Amino acid sequence: MNFRRPSITALFAISITLTATDLSAASPKKLDALESQALEVMKKKAAELNIAGVAVVSYAEGETIQGWTSKMAVVGRLTDPKASEHGNNLLGIAYAKSAEMAETLQDSGTAKRPPMTGEFGWQGGVILKAKSGYIVVAFSGGKSEDDVQVSKAGLEVLKKGL
Repeated sequence: MNFRRPSITALFAISITLTATDLSAASPKKLDALESQALEVMKKKAAELNIAGVAVVSYAEGETIQGWTSKMAVVGRLTDPKASEHGNNLLGIAYAKSAEMAETLQDSGTAKRPPMTGEFGWQGGVILKAKSGYIVVAFSGGKSEDDVQVSKAGLEVLKKGL
């Protein structure tokens, strides 16, 4: 009888662990597939709007953003050498939008404060509190309103899966 109790306890612990794993909104395999789908949808939306740039999708598990998993895709171009005196690194801008959202928990360019160093305060990124974390999506390459549309298209894919 002494041997049964540890076995039942072990089985119970394994059962709880497996259940928690199955219910996790962001298993690595599922998250990878969702992020890839979101990037494909963002590419299609950018093509519809006739813009090129960089798409970034991120997922941060938990109540606060302390780390995340992200994927990016170049959608036609990584940089825009003619956009300013020194050109624009579109990946850098997309991540700056993501960084702003991580700190404010608001869509990029909508914070009620001046941009911090490293932020631009430009629109084009969207954030959503999901069941078990935050979805952060950004696009850079078009006009702000177009970047927002592309980001919202990616957010819809992730929102349904997370």
